[in-house]
Amino acid sequence: MPTGFYLLIAAQFLSALADNALLIVTMAVLQAHDSPAWWAPLLKFGFTLAYVVLAPVMGDLADAFPKARLMAWMNGVKWLGACALMLSVHPVLAFCLVGLGAAGYAPAKYGLITELVPPRRLVAANGWIEVSVVTAALVGTGLGGWLVSTHWLDSGLAAQVQMGLQALSLDADALMASLLAVIMLYVMSGLLNLGVPDSGARYPASSIHPRALVLAFWRANRTLWRDPEGGLSLAVTTLFWGVAATLQFIVLRWAEERLSLSLSQAAYLQAAVAVGVVCGAMLAARFVPLAQARRVMLAGVVLGLMMPVAASVQSVPLAVVLLIWTGVLGGLMVVPLNALLQHRGHVLLTAGRSVAVQGFNENASILVMLSLYAGLLAAQVSIIDLMWGFGLLIAVVMCALMRAVKAPAA
Repeated sequence: MPTGFYLLIAAQFLSALADNALLIVTMAVLQAHDSPAWWAPLLKFGFTLAYVVLAPVMGDLADAFPKARLMAWMNGVKWLGACALMLSVHPVLAFCLVGLGAAGYAPAKYGLITELVPPRRLVAANGWIEVSVVTAALVGTGLGGWLVSTHWLDSGLAAQVQMGLQALSLDADALMASLLAVIMLYVMSGLLNLGVPDSGARYPASSIHPRALVLAFWRANRTLWRDPEGGLSLAVTTLFWGVAATLQFIVLRWAEERLSLSLSQAAYLQAAVAVGVVCGAMLAARFVPLAQARRVMLAGVVLGLMMPVAASVQSVPLAVVLLIWTGVLGGLMVVPLNALLQHRGHVLLTAGRSVAVQGFNENASILVMLSLYAGLLAAQVSIIDLMWGFGLLIAVVMCALMRAVKAPAA
């Protein structure tokens, strides 16, 4: 891979690691304050909101500045959001600020990959980036679970951090020490971003008038959806990430209700999905060339059918096995199609704009799915019914997309 690619991977890993750990720690803060269960998915809703609202702007922003430098700035915004939690800002509002940083970070990150890596290496590069993202989810979720466990909260180091916070006249709650640990990860990621070299790619300046930006964005969105390969891959990744974000909370609640695990233990179980996605992403990077990306869609059907199977399980070891295989299927499906989407987007649009369009659609799906999930929780729908519903939704939609792909050739 080109010079600087692995440094980019390391910076991305630390930033995503902090994002995932912060979610678990903040969920513990909500539990400590006896907040309703449906507030938890609203954390992710707040995090994702900026991706959708600011999508017309973020692509042009990513193209207007050296992308590695922009990533460092966006890490600073995430840092501010985490600090806001320590200052007792409402968690959902603080997550909106963290999400603002993430919304600017993503187009720069993926855009930089398409600038640094030739098309023939894009699947392999996406394998690297998805492995880093999902490994960060794995380790970050585990780290978050450890930071809210008694092993950390009762440790001498946590006590020393609390004393330091007291000396600064800040909230000395034990979970504040956990938040401080996450904040340090954002600082480290920002420093690594400053070391990533500039790709040298430059794009024509776009109009800064809001109306012009919105119109240009919708034209780009329409262009990508109307492209046969771009529209297909965009449909699959949009569905996948919407359900995956919701599955993150479903697994936590399922583990607490059906397997009688604590939040910290459930976070470790959730990491089993991430282990599977890493394995699936590595298999896809090794064995699925870009030209054959559409052949992995069957994995999405099987993935959907795995969820109702997992819903009836009450054994922790068996649950781990099923969750790992669910992740394998997800990684095997999404990595080639994501690479195909990036390639078509880079050909039809600019790197930053194509990723912004992708992010808008995928995160709009996340907002819809999380809103639906929060509403169903508030209506006290059982977790088993939720898993059946979301699993069958994936299977049916993937079957419909596979049928649509075959229809023109018939």
